[in-house]
Parts: sequence; structure tokens; C-alpha cells
Amino acid sequence: MIPVDPVEFPAAQEEAFRKARQLGWLTVLYIASAAGLTYLLMGASQAMRANWLEDTVSIVPAIAFLIASRVARRRPTPHFPYGMHGAVSIGYLTAALALLAMGGFLLIESTVKLVALEKTSIGGFDLFGHTVWAGWPMLAALLYSSVPAFFLGRAKLKLAPKIHDKVLYADAEMNRADWMTALASAVGVIGVGLGYWWADGAAAIIVSLDVLRDGMRNTRAAVTDLISEMPKSTDDPDRMNPLPQQIKTLLESETWIERAEVRLREEGHVFFGEAFIAIGATADLPQRLVRLVDAAKALNWRLHDLTIMPVDGETLRRGMDRPDG
Repeated sequence: MIPVDPVEFPAAQEEAFRKARQLGWLTVLYIASAAGLTYLLMGASQAMRANWLEDTVSIVPAIAFLIASRVARRRPTPHFPYGMHGAVSIGYLTAALALLAMGGFLLIESTVKLVALEKTSIGGFDLFGHTVWAGWPMLAALLYSSVPAFFLGRAKLKLAPKIHDKVLYADAEMNRADWMTALASAVGVIGVGLGYWWADGAAAIIVSLDVLRDGMRNTRAAVTDLISEMPKSTDDPDRMNPLPQQIKTLLESETWIERAEVRLREEGHVFFGEAFIAIGATADLPQRLVRLVDAAKALNWRLHDLTIMPVDGETLRRGMDRPDG
């Protein structure tokens, strides 16, 4: 079996990809340190525990991105003629399921303890003969868990649309959840310090709902990717990608093509697909098809492989005019 050509990013996308991988490694190191610091200082605080667990899970999208992006760039082989671009979708699903599972766990655990009226207290410790409230180092740890995550997430959100990497986009959303989690946990710690024991559990529930929402949305998008849904926008799973319609318009602009229909599927960073055309002329057909494929690929660097297949007009009408087509 003849494999497709290997994918080569344009110069701008290659630079963005390199920066994204650097951010991925930086995220892994940062989250590991933040989770370790939070674990040492969390004590009996439910909000701090929720923040620590969320930090622990938030490393999964970054690791998934680093692995998937490396595997997806491998050259096609006779055994994998289309390459390994599907690794990106697998990595996306892995990250989404981790979010979903942890969000559900945190919600159940925090709700049960709040309903059971388990009162949390934050004590103090002795420092050079003075008693220091343990909430202060907790708040310092939460600050460390929020500020870098905010800037990491913003940087990834700028890069994800450039390389069309949904795992990187999910990682950016996780960074957003990180700093929101830290702020909610800080509210819980301060609330306990002021005597509002329920504030700790309530903050933990807020954290869990945010993680659960992200998990549900990303899991749905990852599953539809794996079952070859029509290509969607990287940063908005409810918006269709305009490329199929652009290719259809390009083909039908040719006077010798009576009608065209396009079918694309997303494979990681790139698209594969077919175009069906009803033609009115057949002279120099092979040369015309080659020229059209090149013109279609020029529309968007993500269109990696396109097959244009001439069919008779009646077959095209029957196949593409179905109610579900």
C-alpha cells in the first residue's frame, strides 16, 4: 500500500509548534512543583485538597499533548499509510476523560462532606515564638498555583489555533481551570479563617463544577472527532470549519464542472478527504484534476490529501441529495 506524503508544517506553524512543545514541558515542571507545594500545605482544608487533586489531574493534558504531538509527526509507513495523525484525537480524549472523571469525583466528595456538616478548621504553627495562622502559607501556595497558570493558558490559547491542536487547546483550558480553582480555594481558606466553616466545602464544589463542565464539553468534542464528524473549529466545537465549502466553491467555479460535493475528515492537525464532481468535458481530464488538487491544497495548509473523483451527474444527485446527506 502506498503511504501518503509526510506532513510538513509551513514555517509559521512550525515555529508555533516548537513554542507549544516548550510550553508543554514548562507546564509539566510547573504543575508538578505547584501540586507538591499544595500537598505539603493543604492540611484538613477541603478546598486545598480539591485544588491539589485538580493540579494533579491538570498535568495530564500537557503530557498528552507532548506525547501525541510527537507521535503524530512520524512519517507514514506501509502499515500506517495515512500516518499517525489520529494520535492527536487519542490524546485529546485522554485529557478530556481525565477532566471528566476528576470533576465528578471532586463534586461527589465535596458535596457529601458538606451535607454531612463536617466542619473544617485551619490551625496555626509556631514560628520563632509566634503563632502563625496556617492559612497564610496556604494562600501563598494558591497564589503560586494561579498566576503562572494564567499566563501559560493565555500563551497556549494564542498558539492552539495556529497549529489547530485540540489537545493544546484543552491544556490551555485546564490552565484556566487551574487559576480559577486556586482563586475559589483561596476564598474557601479565607472563609474558614473568618469562621464560615461551610465556605471551604462550597468553594470545593465550585471548583468541581468548573472541572466537570470542561470535562463534559471536551469529551463530547473528542468522541465526535474519533467518529469522523464533519470538521469543526479548533476553539469552538459548535462552529463548522469553512474549508469544505471553500473547496466546493473552488471546484464549481470551473466551467467544465457541473456540480461538486466535498467530504472531509479531520486527522489530528490535518484533513483528508474526497471531492465528487459531475463533469461536462473530459479532454485532458488527468491534468485538470491534478491542477484542481493543487489549487484546493493552496486554500489551507491543513488540507493534506484530497482525492477528486469524477462521477455521473445522476449518481451525484442521488448520493448527495439524500435527507441525511
